[in-house]
Amino acid sequence: MFGLFKKRKKIGVSEGGSTLYKYSDTDKEIGVNDLSTGESNIDAITEHIEKYIGKVDFVYHEIISPLVHIDIHLVNPTPERNFYTLITSGMSDKPMNVPTKEHKPWEYGELMLCLPSNWKLDEESFKNEDNYWPIRMLKFIARFPHEYKTWISYGHTIPNGNPPAPFTNNVSYSGVLVDLPVTVANVNFPIIQLNDNKKINIYCLIPLFENEMDFKLKHGTDALIALFDENGVTELINLDRKSVVK
Repeated sequence: MFGLFKKRKKIGVSEGGSTLYKYSDTDKEIGVNDLSTGESNIDAITEHIEKYIGKVDFVYHEIISPLVHIDIHLVNPTPERNFYTLITSGMSDKPMNVPTKEHKPWEYGELMLCLPSNWKLDEESFKNEDNYWPIRMLKFIARFPHEYKTWISYGHTIPNGNPPAPFTNNVSYSGVLVDLPVTVANVNFPIIQLNDNKKINIYCLIPLFENEMDFKLKHGTDALIALFDENGVTELINLDRKSVVK
C-alpha cells in the first residue's frame, strides 16, 4: 500500500517526456520536529467547496498528523451529483518544493476524488481496506510532496509501491494519475485564490492500471487523457471499469 517510499532519486526521462524518479525506503522515524505545522487554509477551502459543489456534510479529521494536518471534506450525494465528493485540506498549509521559480504558481495544492453513492464510508466499514483505500490514497498523496520534498501537479503519476501492486485484493488499480477535475464543470473551481501571492490548485486523483501507467510514460499525459475522455473516465472511481489501453 502507499507509504513504502522515503527517498527519491532522478533516474531519467520517459519516451513521453515524463521525468522519472525512483523512491526507496529509509529507517527515518517521524519525530516531534516532523509534526504538522503551517498556516491552515481550511476555512477558505470549505467556503470554496460549498460555493461550487455543495454543503460539506462531514470532515474526517486526523488525530496525529506528521508534516501536514490532512483533513478530508465529504459532500454527500445529491440529485445533481449522485456520488460522494471528497476533498482534502492541509496539503496547502505548506508550499511544495517546486523545481524552479517559474513553477511557483503550482506550489500549493489540494486533492479530490469521487466515490459511488453506495460506497461504505462509516468507521466500522473503514476497518476493511476494500472500503478505506481511496481515503488512504488521498491522505498519502496529499502528504507525499512534503515527505519527499518534491511536488505534484497535472500529469504526474505515482505507483503503489515498486513494483506497483494493487491497492487491495478486490481492485486491479496499482497507481494514480494527478489530473484536473472533470466532474465540476465551473472553470473557476480548480483554483482557490487566497491573495495576490497565494493560490491553491485543486487536482483530482484517477486510479490507474499498470498498463495505463506504462502507456502514459511512453506516450505522454495528453495521450492518456484523450483515451480517458473517449471512455468517460473521471475522478469518480469505478470498480468495474476496464483499462483504456488495449
